[in-house]
Amino acid sequence: MTHDQYAQRDPTRQHAQPDTEGQHQQEPPGSTTAMADQPDHGESSYRGSGRLAGKKAVITGGDSGIGRAVALAFAREGADVVVAHLEQEQSDADETARLVKDSGQQAVLVAGDLTDEDQCQRLIERAVAELGTIDVLVNNAAYQMAQPDGIEAISTEQLDRVLKTNLYAMFWLCKLGLRHMRPGSAIINTSSIQASQPSPELLDYAVTKAGIVNFTKGLAAMLAQRGIRVNAVAPGPIWTPLIPATMPDQKMDSFGEQTPLGRAGQPAELAPAYVFLASQESSYVTGEVIAVTGGMPL
Repeated sequence: MTHDQYAQRDPTRQHAQPDTEGQHQQEPPGSTTAMADQPDHGESSYRGSGRLAGKKAVITGGDSGIGRAVALAFAREGADVVVAHLEQEQSDADETARLVKDSGQQAVLVAGDLTDEDQCQRLIERAVAELGTIDVLVNNAAYQMAQPDGIEAISTEQLDRVLKTNLYAMFWLCKLGLRHMRPGSAIINTSSIQASQPSPELLDYAVTKAGIVNFTKGLAAMLAQRGIRVNAVAPGPIWTPLIPATMPDQKMDSFGEQTPLGRAGQPAELAPAYVFLASQESSYVTGEVIAVTGGMPL
């Protein structure tokens, strides 16, 4: 590797601003393979050091974007990984599985829509059947759809999908997964800068991301005496398939330029935060939110 995550570099130039021209995709959740300017998940840069050796992890939305970067980093740190994804994301999920296996770890793919409680139950049962236990649960799957025309344009159907994907699934998976988690296990939820700086066109999405912060803090207090830590990562503008699939062109063109670092982030830049929270190094950290936002304050 020419550079790994430890090499000192100018963060304003570590990654170029994504080329968004012609990147728009018609249907969410979006596809990595359809992106001309593909995200960096750490394929050629993430170097593991055994920080998660022997751990078993479940990652929702692990087929692409932040989820793929986390799956790759976890595998290179020694963890076996279950990746939950939608059926239409199979090709992206297959690539994530290849990266995990190439790192010498077990990869289990589970397709299904987590807005259905039964699918959440199936995911947990499959993870335990394949890996034996769950040491780390990463609730990362999310849905958004920008509505520049305001609250009047947010349909009940959209609101229901956003809430069920971002909040209900997290609630169900934590409740179901805890039956198989031991002291020393960790839950990591993906929140967002939107939790504290909501964009008007993402009103419903922002509401769920604020809810994730509250849920994380409450559940952390509830589980502390059981020796299970609960934390969250709050990404800023990160270049993933969700952006060209759900953002209008005028917003996508300047995506990330508003940050103090002046650019969008890459999924690879999120992975170390998840590794830290999953590892024993963060043994005294619970109920916290780590901001990875390019300098935008939470």
